[in-house]
Amino acid sequence: MSSQLLMIEDDARLAQMVGEYLGQSGMQVLHCADGASGLAQLQEPGFNADLVILDLMLPDIDGLEVCRRIRALPGAAAQVPILMLTAKGDPMDRVIGLEIGADDYLPKPFEPRELLARIRAVLRRRTPGSAPAAQVLRFGSLEIDRDARSVTVGGKPAELTSYQFDLLVALAERAGRVLTRDQIMEAVRGRELEAFDRSIDVHMGRIRAAIEADPKNPRRILTVRGVGYVFARQQD
Repeated sequence: MSSQLLMIEDDARLAQMVGEYLGQSGMQVLHCADGASGLAQLQEPGFNADLVILDLMLPDIDGLEVCRRIRALPGAAAQVPILMLTAKGDPMDRVIGLEIGADDYLPKPFEPRELLARIRAVLRRRTPGSAPAAQVLRFGSLEIDRDARSVTVGGKPAELTSYQFDLLVALAERAGRVLTRDQIMEAVRGRELEAFDRSIDVHMGRIRAAIEADPKNPRRILTVRGVGYVFARQQD
């Protein structure tokens, strides 16, 4: 079955090029030229997007605000993975986008092959595979359900994006082992960390905010200075 993508982008020529290129790989791309129509499409009955490609420079609603509104939608629409398209040289926009719920970003101009590779990586993470029988990872009051793709702390749901969930699982499956940023990102999306890419730290901050009692003094995800992160084996 082909993947259904929603592209919110005001550049019609770019959207057509992306749609044709991704269509060759069996993906269907529905294009919306502004934020309002994109948000409306996501709420259309029967429409289920596997991923949203979101440009930050839109004519009506800022792309960051569109991202916020998507994450505030009711039901499954709020969990759709978001790949942001950002202007090259705007690292702050990328950081803010990741903080408010985007899963990944791609600077413009970009190679269509890289866009395809990143989309496929996200879709692979959302496709059930031959996982071990024990689907729920438990660490004290923290429970990570890999089948349901949900996290609870003390029985209360913790809100994470699809990408942040995968980062948490990658760490939890290797509890007690110190992982570099490259190793973590390689485990999640199958590519090495880009030079000077600190997006992993932004995501870790968001995960801590969701699962730690005191994010400023974490007890679950610990920073190993100069190396990376370790997920603590023993937790409350």
